[in-house]
Amino acid sequence: MRAPRKKPRRKIAASAISARLNPRVTLEAQADGTIAAGVDGYSEPLGKFSAAVTERARSLTHGLPLASFAGRNAVDREIGLLVQRLAVRGLLEYRLASAQDDADRIVIEPQVSAYWPAMPKLDNSATVALSRFAYLRRRGNEMVLESPRAGALVRICDPKIAATIAALSTPRKISWLRRQEGFPGTELLALLLGCELLFKVDAASDGLRAAEGDSNLVMWDFHDLLFHARSTEGRQSNPLGGLYPHAGVLTPLPAVRPPWRGEKIDLDALSAAAAETNSPFAKLLHERHSTRDFDDAQPITLAELSRFLDRTARVQTNWTSPPDFGDGPDIEYTTRLYPSGGSSYELELYLAVANCEGLARGFYHYDAGAHALVPIDTGPHELDAMLAAAEFAMGASAEPQILLTIAARFGRISWKYASIAYSLILKDVGVLIQTLYLMATDMGLGGCAIGTCNIDLFAKMTGIEFHVEGPVGQFALGRGKKLEGSD
Repeated sequence: MRAPRKKPRRKIAASAISARLNPRVTLEAQADGTIAAGVDGYSEPLGKFSAAVTERARSLTHGLPLASFAGRNAVDREIGLLVQRLAVRGLLEYRLASAQDDADRIVIEPQVSAYWPAMPKLDNSATVALSRFAYLRRRGNEMVLESPRAGALVRICDPKIAATIAALSTPRKISWLRRQEGFPGTELLALLLGCELLFKVDAASDGLRAAEGDSNLVMWDFHDLLFHARSTEGRQSNPLGGLYPHAGVLTPLPAVRPPWRGEKIDLDALSAAAAETNSPFAKLLHERHSTRDFDDAQPITLAELSRFLDRTARVQTNWTSPPDFGDGPDIEYTTRLYPSGGSSYELELYLAVANCEGLARGFYHYDAGAHALVPIDTGPHELDAMLAAAEFAMGASAEPQILLTIAARFGRISWKYASIAYSLILKDVGVLIQTLYLMATDMGLGGCAIGTCNIDLFAKMTGIEFHVEGPVGQFALGRGKKLEGSD
């Protein structure tokens, strides 16, 4: 079991921050000495521990100081290992308590796997500001501070802290903050900085937008990055998928909209006459359907995959054009077989290959310009996790033969478009998915669009930051199983 990726960057006072179980989690001691975590009816094994650790672990319901895991005795080391395993699985939250009455001041709720509180050093000369991606909102009866960049959200339990956060909309020196009534302490500010809810402002920086993050982050608008992170898996812990959250509260809308009042113009007779001369394309549209189970005894071949990619995603032509806003460098463009907003063609295809005749199991990038596959070195457990997630999302009986992840080079389109950049990307994904569906149908293959993808897992597999290039769609491809009784 590997340790969490993020660890405290400096020694933390024992009273400063504690780890405790997520309210949905319980620890269950087994007869053989092992401990399991109970989560929403499921049991997650955590390993075998001594009786002393099992007893001490009961305190995780209220919280154990992080500094207490740094002891040198065997029990300290064991409880530290147990806490690491809980952290890797996202089963902990972290609290900063009041020194007076031990009441929660803030509670940190991880949004990414293996989150661990980081507390960078802050001195009086440092200047900090609220991230332009951070926002404070009501959630039920609570106030939470969050950001699509942050690995955790912060539940605010002390109203004085909200006032401090509001003051940081303007860059402030730590020395100034210390002089304010109700200053919450550098521990809190360090935690917010570690979560990327605050950032250090460099006196030499040219503007706050450019000071925060890299040049790729500069091109993101707040609402676009928020929607991208909160409508995918990997960087948020909200319930996701077909969970019917409003069942029992609202009745479902009808499949067909109730008609408008007024005299109807009947089109049936005209359509029936045209049906006699249906084109091959119209036939293709009628035959298109989602295929979730594939014939692994006769998998898709590399030759078929080559034809499929050639006919759907390959670059057809390249050209350059001067900008339409005045002086500037020529802009490169391509044409491909599906439309794209402003001819941006920001979408890339990555292939997780499970079963393809002539192609080894692995993870590949499709080079649309050279019409070639380039293998990407990634861990087998990460490839397995990506394929297993697709299998689960489709409700299939086995993993897809090939899983195409549609990723966007966000800067390619946001360099030009403001406010509508991310919505244009999603429109492009839609037309590409329909293109993939129709070509799969035309070739006698099966395909299925998948409604979600894990942007954090993709970042680990490619080594690319999630805001630079990341998944915006997925499509399973392979040879579909023949229906019983079919030819």
